[in-house]
Amino acid sequence: MDTKDVIFELRNKSKLSQEELAEKVFVTRQAVSRWENGETVPNTETLKLLSNLFDVSINTLLGSPRKLICQCCGMPLDDSSISREPDGIFNEDYCKWCYADGEYMYHDMDELIEVCVKNMACENFSEEQVRDYMKNMLPSLNYWKQYLNVGGKEKFDEFKQKLIDEINGLNIEGMPKVKSLNALVGNFINLEYLLPNGRSVKFLDDRATYLGTQLESEFGGNRCFGIAANLDFILICTYDEKGENPELVLYKKR
Repeated sequence: MDTKDVIFELRNKSKLSQEELAEKVFVTRQAVSRWENGETVPNTETLKLLSNLFDVSINTLLGSPRKLICQCCGMPLDDSSISREPDGIFNEDYCKWCYADGEYMYHDMDELIEVCVKNMACENFSEEQVRDYMKNMLPSLNYWKQYLNVGGKEKFDEFKQKLIDEINGLNIEGMPKVKSLNALVGNFINLEYLLPNGRSVKFLDDRATYLGTQLESEFGGNRCFGIAANLDFILICTYDEKGENPELVLYKKR
């Protein structure tokens, strides 16, 4: 369906005249007429207003030219499953289960994979088949691939093992050997460290994805080691429960 037909159908379904629709989205009646005649299409800001008014995505208004999938879990999207921003505006990059109320629901790729395995496994696809499929597919999605897309699953696994070997080779006192690394999103692990000059600093990008893990300190107590790494650096810190009182142990460029 073309944009002109979508707008015409939605306007009539809402029992609005062209003049009434024009008033609601701050344009002239002639502008609405041109949309419905196919002479023009609404600009970006007007599309947002129409999306909010009719409670449909911009993709739907444009005649669904794109096949939307969630950039976190890979689920096909339609207007009933697309996420929304806190102000109610559609966020057409994610499903409502991966992004809700302005927050990303998954920061650990392995955690998401296990959730998907429970929901997708069936007679035709075993849990192991679903797990393998998700491990290959997720790194290609925008939410995860910011640095994970290093050449497919085999290359990705090689890269992870190389990182693990490098981290263990640092021989940090009190830190157990790293056995595995998970994909973690920056805003989940981006702690703020106090510098000697009294200023505070964060080293990670909230929107980027890193490989990392948490390890209990060999010294006992509630202190943990946190690790985050990517193609460019390795960061190791310690902190108390819930990330409190973080201290930077090492920040090393690779």
